[in-house]
Amino acid sequence: MNLERQVALPIVYDGVKLSDAFRLDILVEKQIILEIKAVNEMMPVFEAQLLTYLRLTNLRLGFLINFNVPMIKSGIKRMVN
Repeated sequence: MNLERQVALPIVYDGVKLSDAFRLDILVEKQIILEIKAVNEMMPVFEAQLLTYLRLTNLRLGFLINFNVPMIKSGIKRMVN
């Protein structure tokens, strides 16, 4: 299984390349983005962040995972672009 951590996601804005504009927490098999959190409350901005990553990479599937929950299955949100 191919797994990459802290993958730099460069963007080009107004002709300027920003090489470390974003960082994906985990990229699985170059197809699935895992965005890892450990927060008391999930905020809409976290979903927006993952959707932005999916759009910029042209990938379709991502998971938002919060480890600060009593049962891990309640802390996983599947998102599709």
